[in-house]
Amino acid sequence: MATRAIGLKMHVIAFDPFLSEQRAEELGVQKVELDELFARADFITLHTPMTDKTRGIINKSAFDKMKKGVRIINCARGGLVVEADLVEALKSGKVAGAGMDVFEVEPASANPLFDFPQVVCTPHLGASTTEAQENVALQVAEQMADYLIRGAVSNAINMPSITAEEAPRLKPFVKLAEVLGAFVGQVTEEPIKDVEIVFDGATATMNTKALLSAALAGLIRPQVSDVNMVSAPIMVKERGILVSEVRRDKSGVFDGYIMLKVATAHRTRTIAGTCFSDGKPRFIQIKGINLDAEVGSHMLYTTNADAPGIIGLLGGILGRNKVNIANFSLGRNRPGGDAIALLYLDAPIPEAVLEELRANAAIESAKPLSFDIEAG
Repeated sequence: MATRAIGLKMHVIAFDPFLSEQRAEELGVQKVELDELFARADFITLHTPMTDKTRGIINKSAFDKMKKGVRIINCARGGLVVEADLVEALKSGKVAGAGMDVFEVEPASANPLFDFPQVVCTPHLGASTTEAQENVALQVAEQMADYLIRGAVSNAINMPSITAEEAPRLKPFVKLAEVLGAFVGQVTEEPIKDVEIVFDGATATMNTKALLSAALAGLIRPQVSDVNMVSAPIMVKERGILVSEVRRDKSGVFDGYIMLKVATAHRTRTIAGTCFSDGKPRFIQIKGINLDAEVGSHMLYTTNADAPGIIGLLGGILGRNKVNIANFSLGRNRPGGDAIALLYLDAPIPEAVLEELRANAAIESAKPLSFDIEAG
């Protein structure tokens, strides 16, 4: 995402929350935190999709952290750079120049950036360059050759192959796998190193390739909003995340369930779920703690030490703020040990309510969750 000019050599530093240290080394870049990147870079280039977390990532606060004379290049998505803040940075000399192929409003028929001689603007032509067209043609030829010679299919526009016979049985578990991945993706803030997905009992006999792809898509969607079941395994591989799969015979009370284990440099998270006869996904274990939680579009996940009064505390704070609870699930590993709560809410929890929860010493963590759950 950024380069530093050192003599005639170019030193590349990069920020990517999913990039592992090992993969960064393989790519020949130094992984840094975002504020360090802002402070060190001579040139900053953006290569990220537009998400709620990346929108306006280059703004006045970011410019204040940069060195004088920095140059900005955005050929990714309009809106990653706050254009009004860039204009002020150009006027002050903080930014020496910029290259913009994408804009907040497109087509960009008029824009204040057009008036700066040190800014190069192009009309969203990135995919139309000679190099891009040649690369696309080469990739298509290689993928067709792989299919005709080896039967391999990559970068398909649809989901992994599923037969008509297995589709009705598989569909609810595809959603379950996606939900499990989405849970971990939303609560994990460190770079992910390893992912293991365990198929237990009946799920081990299903099309686990589709289930694995769905889990990976859910896992990285919080960072890459336009990921799908086809692109997810490729994106995960590119980030240096190791993925493994385990199939085993029935080992518990459920006929079949899926468990996702995700490891970072400092911790391992596990979550398991299954589908009941109604076809709806349910969480059955988090952090090794058993529970039975219906999955809703809007949820709240909290952790705390097992102690009296937590249910009343959560209900009281949400009640005072008129946040309605549709369902409430609890679990603990032992009396007085670690405890968790999953609350299914009627609407997204306001940030002010989250801050009130987090300010209470009895609550160790409080995370809002959202899931794409079909109505009905």
